[in-house]
Amino acid sequence: MKSALALMALGAAALPVAAVAQTSVTIAETAPVVTLNVTESVEAAPDVATIGTGVQTKAPTAAQAMKDNAAKMDGLIAALAKAGIAKADIQTSGINLNAQYDYSNRDGQPSGPRFLGYEASNQLSVKVRDVKKVGALLDTLVQAGATNINGPSFSVEDPSPLQAQARATALKTAKAQADFYAQAAGYRSARLVSISESSSGGNAPMPLMAARFKADAAPTPVEPGQVSAPISLTVQYALER
Repeated sequence: MKSALALMALGAAALPVAAVAQTSVTIAETAPVVTLNVTESVEAAPDVATIGTGVQTKAPTAAQAMKDNAAKMDGLIAALAKAGIAKADIQTSGINLNAQYDYSNRDGQPSGPRFLGYEASNQLSVKVRDVKKVGALLDTLVQAGATNINGPSFSVEDPSPLQAQARATALKTAKAQADFYAQAAGYRSARLVSISESSSGGNAPMPLMAARFKADAAPTPVEPGQVSAPISLTVQYALER
């Protein structure tokens, strides 16, 4: 009897057992992401003005044009120093020498270019740290022989505090917008995912013609107004339940 039971047990063990394979697939829930572009700026009175100025000279030879130009530029730099502009705030921005030609037709007949001589120019970038003196300095430059003036452009020497204030305001604005979208879409909150920042400068200086100034006139009126320190943020928030 025991042998029969043992054989039955062995037979049962030898029977094939059906294997059951279980596959579990989990799909992670991805929260929707809202991307916001926010720009904020803070305005303040400028404390620095930048002026572009220079001299142009013409002569039959290149050497003479450069020599005459150097003499005039020496006078211009001396006038700036006398007006209280530090040497560190005077920077050469460009020196050019070009041959000049006349391409016009004479007596209605085509002709080749006619050589006129050489033109030399030397340009300066001048930083003025007392914006109240900009108008008087423009007149001084013209009286000293400047043949062109560009500017002034106004700025703040250290815009970091203004940018920090604009940055904080921009981030608060972005968070408020993200929270609004979260609540409107049925989500509990908005979680900050990423931030990228960009900033832009002020407006380009406008040209002023030297011929407009007169030595016996009142100082040229200049209004510095306000300058802004803008900050643009691109922020992403994940909406969470």
